[in-house]
Amino acid sequence: MLENIIYITVFAILVFVLSIAVKAITRGVEAKQIIKEEKDLDLNKENQKQTLEVIDQIKELKELHDKGILSDEEFKKAKEKILE
Repeated sequence: MLENIIYITVFAILVFVLSIAVKAITRGVEAKQIIKEEKDLDLNKENQKQTLEVIDQIKELKELHDKGILSDEEFKKAKEKILE
């Protein structure tokens, strides 16, 4: 009888420890996923910022071209340089 109580107690402790381990692993995986998503979001924001800067630069060139300050060839070269 005492033997069965010991087995049940050891089994209960084992189940408790395993449940804690599973929760810890799950939290770690979730945290890693959140960090990855935040990095991806930061990269996307940086790419969008760079794209907007390029668009603004091309708009400025277009305005200079429309005003006659830049020739067609100068505009084309400057635009190609920005897009590199």
